[in-house]
Amino acid sequence: MFFVSSLRFSKCIVFSRCLSLVAASLLAGCLLLPGAAWSASPILPQESGIEQVTDDHAEVPGDHAGAAHDRQEAAHDEQETAHDGQNAGEHAPADAHAGAGEHGGGHEDDHHGPLPPVWLILPFITLLLMIATGPLFYAHHWHHHYPKYAVALGAIVVIYYLFVLESSVPMAHALAEYLSFIALVASLFIAASGIFLSLNARGTPWTNSILLFVGSLVANLIATTGAAMLFIRPYMRLNKGRLKPYHIVFFIFLVANVGGGLTPIGDPPLFLGFLRGVPFFWTFTHVWYIWLPTMLLLLGIFYVIDARNKQEAPAIDASRGLMGIVGSKNFIWVLVVVLSVFIDPQVFGWVPRLHIGSVHLPFGIRELIMFSVCVLAFVFADKTALKKNEFTFEPIREVGWLFLGIFATMQPALQLISEFASQNSESLSVGMFYWATGILSGILDNAPTYLNFLAAAMGKFGMDVSVAAQVVEFALPAEGIDSWIFLQAISVAAVFFGAMTYIGNAPNFMVKAIAESSGVDVPSFVGYLVKYSLPILIPVYFVIWVIFYSGWVIQL
Repeated sequence: MFFVSSLRFSKCIVFSRCLSLVAASLLAGCLLLPGAAWSASPILPQESGIEQVTDDHAEVPGDHAGAAHDRQEAAHDEQETAHDGQNAGEHAPADAHAGAGEHGGGHEDDHHGPLPPVWLILPFITLLLMIATGPLFYAHHWHHHYPKYAVALGAIVVIYYLFVLESSVPMAHALAEYLSFIALVASLFIAASGIFLSLNARGTPWTNSILLFVGSLVANLIATTGAAMLFIRPYMRLNKGRLKPYHIVFFIFLVANVGGGLTPIGDPPLFLGFLRGVPFFWTFTHVWYIWLPTMLLLLGIFYVIDARNKQEAPAIDASRGLMGIVGSKNFIWVLVVVLSVFIDPQVFGWVPRLHIGSVHLPFGIRELIMFSVCVLAFVFADKTALKKNEFTFEPIREVGWLFLGIFATMQPALQLISEFASQNSESLSVGMFYWATGILSGILDNAPTYLNFLAAAMGKFGMDVSVAAQVVEFALPAEGIDSWIFLQAISVAAVFFGAMTYIGNAPNFMVKAIAESSGVDVPSFVGYLVKYSLPILIPVYFVIWVIFYSGWVIQL
C-alpha cells in the first residue's frame, strides 16, 4: 500500500511539472509578446496566397493539433476593425501568388514582419545537433540539462524577433502552435497509456507485419499519434526477447507516418488541406494507389529483416484468448480528443474564439478540452493498466521541453522557406515540389511546409490558397488543367517524409522516448538517419518519384 501511495505521489510530481511546462510557456507568451501580437487588425489581415502560411502550422489530428483558429481570429478582428474594406485593399497582394515580401509594399509592412537573417537558423541547427549528439557523447549531462539548452536556444530567437526585428507575430504563432501540439500529444499519450492491450501471440515476422498494417489503418481513424500511443507498448511486448532497434524504426515508418496518409484525420498536413477546402475523401481517392504499394513495399522490407532475427518471443498461453484489454474506458478519452480536433472555427462557425478584452488567447476551446483530458484521463485511469504499461511522465516531459525549443528556433527557417517558395513557384515542377516538400518535412514541421508549397503551387495557376472554392478547383481534375497532381505530390511528400527523422512528425520522438523509458535499445538521431531512413526510405520514395512525378512513366 505504501509503495502504491509513493508511486502515485511521484507520478503526481512529474505530472505537475509537465503541466507547469505548459503554463510557463503560456505565461511567457502573454508577458513577452505585445498585445498587438494577439490583436489581428493591425498585423494579421485576411491573408492570401503564401503570405498566410506561417499562421497555419496548425497541426491538428495528425500530431500537432494546430493553431488554425488563429487565422480565423485574425479575419474576425479584421472585420470588426475594417473601414469600408480599406484593410483588405491595403493588404491584398499584387497577384494571386504574391510572396510575403511583396505584400503591402515591402517587408516592413508585411504581417510577418521583416525577413530574419539567414544566420538566425543557427540556434535551430544547434539544437538539432545537440539532440543528435547529446545521448551519444554526453548522455548524463544531456539528460539533466536538455531543458535548459532548449529554452536558451529558443530564447535567442524570441529575443531577436521581439527586440531587433520588432516582429512579434511569428513568435505568437509559435506559442499557439506549441500549445496546440503539446495539448494533442499529451492528451493522447495519457489517455492511451491507461489502456493495456495484451496480445496472446508470438512475435514473428508475420504477426508483426499484420500488427503494423492494422496500426497503420487505425492511424487514419485516430491519427498517427493516437495509433502510435495505442499500439507501441503491445508491439514491444509481442516481441519480448527479440526486440531490436529496427522494430521501433519500422513502427515509426509505418504506424506513426506513412499509415496516416489516407484521411485528413491521419496526419496534420492533410487536415490543414481539409480546413482550406480539400474535400474530405479526396486524399483517399487520389493517394490510396500510392499509399498501398508503399505500405506493402515497406512491410516486405521489414519482413525480410525480421525473418533474419532467429531469437524467439515467449510462447503463446493456451489458457488465454487472443486479445485482452484492461482500462477500456480510456477509449472514451481517446475519442474525446479525436473529436475535439474538429472543434475549430474553420470547421464549425459556432465555435467561439477566446479573448481577454481585445487580446487573443494563444489557444482555443479545443486545447482546453485536451488539457482537461490530460488531467481527467490520468485521475480516472485504471491503475492496473498504468502499472502494466510501466507508465511514467518522462516521455512527455522530454518531448515537451525539446519541442518548446524546436518550435521557437524553427520560425526563421520556416519564414525563409515561405519567401523562397513564393518567389520561385513558377520554376518548380511537380517533381521539385515533391522533393522540396518531402526533404523539408523531414527536418521541419510538415504542416507549415505543406502549406508553404501548396500556396506556391496554387500560385502557378493563379489561384489563392485562402479561397476555399479555388482550393476545391485546384484539387479536382478538370479538362486541360492538371493542378491536382501538384496537390497529390505535396500531400504524399509531407506525410511520407515525416518518417525521415525523429523530429519529422510528433509521434516519432514520442515512440522513441517510450521505447527508451522501457529499456529498449533504439537508434540515435544519427543512427536512425544513416542506418535506416536514408538507405530504406529514400530508395522507396525515389521509386514513387520515378513512377508518378518524373514524367518518365506517367506523362505529366
